[in-house]
Amino acid sequence: MLDRIQLDKLQEIERAFHDVGERLSDPVVLADQEQLRKLAKARSDMEVTVTAYHAFQEVERQLADAQTMRRTETDPELRELAELEVTELEQRLAELEQELTLRLLPKDPYDDKNIIVEVRGGAGGDEANLFAGDLLRMYTRYAEGRGWRVELLYMQEQDLGGIREASFKVSGDGVYSRMKWESGVHRVQRVPVTEAQGRIHTSTATVAVLPEAEEVDIEILPSDLRFDTFRSGGAGGQNVNKVESGVRVTHIPTGLAVACTEERSQLQNKARALELLRARLLDAKIQAAASAHAAERRSQVGTGDRSERIRTYNYPENRVSDHRIKLTLNKLDRIIDGDLDDVIDALIAHDQSLKLAELTTQSA
Repeated sequence: MLDRIQLDKLQEIERAFHDVGERLSDPVVLADQEQLRKLAKARSDMEVTVTAYHAFQEVERQLADAQTMRRTETDPELRELAELEVTELEQRLAELEQELTLRLLPKDPYDDKNIIVEVRGGAGGDEANLFAGDLLRMYTRYAEGRGWRVELLYMQEQDLGGIREASFKVSGDGVYSRMKWESGVHRVQRVPVTEAQGRIHTSTATVAVLPEAEEVDIEILPSDLRFDTFRSGGAGGQNVNKVESGVRVTHIPTGLAVACTEERSQLQNKARALELLRARLLDAKIQAAASAHAAERRSQVGTGDRSERIRTYNYPENRVSDHRIKLTLNKLDRIIDGDLDDVIDALIAHDQSLKLAELTTQSA
């Protein structure tokens, strides 16, 4: 059953939902597109919870009526019908209680952020870089399948078709909430294209998922930055070969350096590089805060550490194993083609179950 604190919180969300609805008709708000967008997003986020809360209230009312009928009805057939209705309504009420409890769990403040993803080849030479390229394509296809927008920021390719490293931005609804589970070391077991004797090799690639940082999240002083320009490599036409359009920005206090080459102008690449740098600095801030709460981190799915091996892709057995939740799926061909939902949904469900268990312990 929902406790008093949860019911009070649901009533608070309902009041806020109606309040935001009224503000959306205010001429002052309608004239401010940015405020209008934020309020519409906030109302949309609350609407699902409010709808479920109203359904919960209605089922509660129906259940009380059915229980009264079961208790007072003298006709055996009608009493039996009331008994069946009580059973169905109790099950539906339990489902709504579970849904509302999950919606009231503490939310990651960065879940609605867009992200910047960095993929790098790790141990394994050329094969590691080929695997990094496979991961880049996997994430691109997954994002496109969900209707998200993908923008390549930087890519350093290798001759065989893989990548040494790449960074790209993904924009859309709830991007970080789903993609944050991908940070860590990904391991591949397969026969490399360069292997003449057909032996299986093990290689790795690392993935970092960074929430997009706005200027209000991270303040960067101009005096703390150093900019360098260079000629972009790879495809891009004559402009790439003749003009120093690539930009590398270094954050002097931390030594963090990022580069962007994919835009046509130096100015555009500079803006993109600053965007990536802010994301890296925000991620460092998040990691530092999490490390300060090590006990809390142990209750989460993995540590989020970039050095943590999170998943293995075994090509001979068409198998993907996520080591954090001991999940094994024999559909590597579909997963590497961008069908990641089964993996990510399982990680989210596991995280929610841990949070529910923690909530139950605190309430006991």
